[in-house]
Amino acid sequence: MVDPTSDLGEDVDEADAPSCASCGSKIVQSPTHRVVTWIEDGSVQTRHFCSEECKAEADDAW
Repeated sequence: MVDPTSDLGEDVDEADAPSCASCGSKIVQSPTHRVVTWIEDGSVQTRHFCSEECKAEADDAW
């Protein structure tokens, strides 16, 4: 599997692509892709967003 968070985003098909945590869209080769990471209970957690706008909406909701 190709890393869906790679800078290049090449060769990631929709089945392997992450979904936006705000709107649910699949994120495929998107230059506006944002990832938020944090440590919870000793493991890395991530949330993917298709744009800064979706990230801002999620920030307001959480």
